[in-house]
Amino acid sequence: MAKAKQSTVEEKLVALYKLQSIDTEIDKIKILRGELPLEVQDLEDEIAGLQTRVANISEEIATFDSSIKEKESLMTDSKALIVKYDEQLKNIRNNREFDSLNKEIEFQNLEIELAEKRINEAKATISSKKEVKSGAEMRLIDRTDDLTAKNSELDGIIAETQKDEEKLDKESVVAEKVIDDRLLNAYKRLRGSVRNGLAVVPVLRDACGGCFNSVPPQRQMDIAARKKVIVCEHCGRVLVDKLMAGIEEAE
Repeated sequence: MAKAKQSTVEEKLVALYKLQSIDTEIDKIKILRGELPLEVQDLEDEIAGLQTRVANISEEIATFDSSIKEKESLMTDSKALIVKYDEQLKNIRNNREFDSLNKEIEFQNLEIELAEKRINEAKATISSKKEVKSGAEMRLIDRTDDLTAKNSELDGIIAETQKDEEKLDKESVVAEKVIDDRLLNAYKRLRGSVRNGLAVVPVLRDACGGCFNSVPPQRQMDIAARKKVIVCEHCGRVLVDKLMAGIEEAE
């Protein structure tokens, strides 16, 4: 994009401070918007985890239900065999057959006892897992409601701030046209390197408004003259006078 080469240093400084003010407002919008997406993402992750947990518990319950049915079928078969062996006992021919049938009956009774034990254990486990599942499902409902509310809040903020951000973006383009490429690139690099994004700051109480180190009187006079771009000797931020910044310091 072509820059206005005829701009004076003062015009560039005014545009640069204006650009900083615009970028600071955009940063505030992004911070306001940026916290909610993180909360939404956390809720979505928690909900996905709860859904997986509920699904896994349901599979475990189904497995135990299937095991109970298998044990019940085994008990039915064992009882049928006991009836069969009892009938055979009525027609035994010798002690060997008698002992053999009694052992089979004893074995089937043990099978029934073991199956009943496993069924009772499975039912107890199912009851416990259903309680856990119920708790997870209740939390899932709560977190889903929270997600709906957060999404609604985020959509509201986006709708509310979108026009402001678009307006600021247009103002930013206008300000950038006054600033030459070298100065603009330096400004953007500096903004990216400082934590608060402030690359252009006023001199306040004889100190840099960014790092708060003292600015010598002669340097302050040069800054107020607006004849050249002056940066802080300590942090490298561009310095402007408080008048340009529209600041009135208390005596």
